[in-house]
Amino acid sequence: MPQAFTFARRFVDDVISSPINIFFVGLICYFSYKLIKKDNSLQASKDKNSKPKNQLSKMPKRDFTLEQLKPYDGVKSDGRILIGVLGQVFDVSRASDFYGPGGPYSVFAGRDASRALATFSVDQSQFKDEYDDLSDLKPSQIDSIKEWEMQFLEKYPVVGRLLKPGEEPNVYEEEETSSSDKKEL
Repeated sequence: MPQAFTFARRFVDDVISSPINIFFVGLICYFSYKLIKKDNSLQASKDKNSKPKNQLSKMPKRDFTLEQLKPYDGVKSDGRILIGVLGQVFDVSRASDFYGPGGPYSVFAGRDASRALATFSVDQSQFKDEYDDLSDLKPSQIDSIKEWEMQFLEKYPVVGRLLKPGEEPNVYEEEETSSSDKKEL
């Protein structure tokens, strides 16, 4: 034991004998503290993100009129959020931070968001209460909405179609939706 004590005493004397050594020890302590603090904050954010969100059951496939789509705004529908894009209806419920109440894109929830996505605008004037054929959009805006559609197809399940006036809804059988699930796995 006396040798260990002697070694420690000599090490401390060497460190404090020079201002440069004191500076480097201070830097080492500072950066060690920052690394430990960073690891703790990363772990805390992982714990926060790993908490299970309110998981909704898979929605059976069906077709929607604009009026039938409205309740799926994340409030009236027990948290379910649907968005129409180019005639398809997507379930974006898992992205409630973006599309749910208080989210930056909550204005899209329960609506046909095609025009708003094409024009890069979340202004209320971009949403219509009746079917929008998008015929007045420029080709570049149509290309833009098609890109958005591709992104939605990659991220969110399609739960049906958005019906045009006078169009009859499809009848989707349970087997059809469950067999498409197997293909996705």
